[in-house]
This record gives sequence, structure tokens and C-alpha cells, in this order.
Amino acid sequence: MVTDDKRLTIRDWAEDDRPREKMLKKGTQSLSDAELLAILIAIGSRNETAVELARRILNDCQDNLNELAQLSIADMCKRFKGIGKAKAITIMAALELGKRRKTSEILDRKKITSSRDLFDLFEPQLVDLPHEEFWLGLLNGANKVIEIKRLTQGGTKQTVVDIPMLLKIALEKSAQALVVAHNHPSGQNRPSHEDDLITRRIKSGCEAIGIALLDHIIIARGEYYSFSDEGKM
Repeated sequence: MVTDDKRLTIRDWAEDDRPREKMLKKGTQSLSDAELLAILIAIGSRNETAVELARRILNDCQDNLNELAQLSIADMCKRFKGIGKAKAITIMAALELGKRRKTSEILDRKKITSSRDLFDLFEPQLVDLPHEEFWLGLLNGANKVIEIKRLTQGGTKQTVVDIPMLLKIALEKSAQALVVAHNHPSGQNRPSHEDDLITRRIKSGCEAIGIALLDHIIIARGEYYSFSDEGKM
């Protein structure tokens, strides 16, 4: 009895099952996350197709693209057999483009009316970071976003905020109001003593130059804490 142990490549699949052909015929919405990732990977290995490799990667990340986005290029290369530096760079670039597109869409139409608006504004920047970052949002007199800007990047537990620099940026941009946000990579969204202190210091500085501090939010793995909602502003 003769058996054929040759492994099927994507080219051997039915045309409708190949990611690129499927996208051309049915559109991007018809593809799974694994199939989209496989298009970025492009080529699998002797032992698995690009789709199988993509499925393995996503399975290892609990099928969560945000968890995948937390990995560095070195992490991807070390963690996933079949992923080299070039493929890791391609994946990271695509994830970053998705993040920037989401932010651009929000900035085009964003007027701040609630803490949820702030979460939607800053979450794309902070959702998948393994370290703390502190961000500033500059608003006009109608509470529409002029610009958002990263101020500082810290470690896993804390980041230092340069308040004079924050106020200088606000004056240069002629902002009428400010909002600030930072993340807690630990997933704990309650403020620390240092968070309370820095909020009071920023508010005091804003009052000194006639600019309103509307809120400070802490983002932690899909959840957030609003100083304004908690009556701390």
C-alpha cells in the first residue's frame, strides 16, 4: 500500500479557502483573524502553512490581538517557531497601523462629553503596553480635541510627569482645557497615592494659568477609573 505523506500547502487548498483569494472574492470581513495574520506572514514552513502558523500564534495569545500586540519583535521571534525578524516586524507594523487608524477616526469627530469619551480617545494608545505611559489631551473652548500627546514613558509601576512641560505645551497650543490619562499594566485601575498627588498638582498648575483640567483617567485592560466621575476633580 502506498501512502502520500506530502503536506498540503496553501496553494493545494481549494481556491475559496486560500486567504488572498478569499479576500478578493468575498472581502476582508470574510477572513478570520488567523487568515488575516497569515497574509502578513505570507510563507509558512516545511511543517505548517502560514494559516496554521497564524492559528498557533493566536491560540498562544488566547485569540486576543491585544495580547499579541504586547509582544516585542524579539519576543515574537523567540516564542513562535517560524517567525523571524522580518515577519515579526510586518506583524507589529500592521498592528500599529490599526491602532493609528482607530485614533485618527476618533480625533476627526471627538468632542469630550464624558469619561467614556476619554477612554475611547486614549485606550488605543495604552491598551497593550507592558509599561506605564502618561498622555495629555489638549481641548479647545468647545471641548473638542486639538491634539493628544505622550508626555512620558516609565516602568511597569510608575512614570514621572513633568508638570511645567505639560503646562508649556498647553499654552503653546492655546488649549482652553486639558485631560490626562495613564495606564496601569498590572490591570489594577484604582489610583495610587502618587496618582492622587499628581492629579492635584496638575490641577493646581492649570488653575494658575487659567486652563481647566477636566479629568484624569487610569486605563487598565479594558477598564478605567475617572477622577471626575469619582468627585476628585
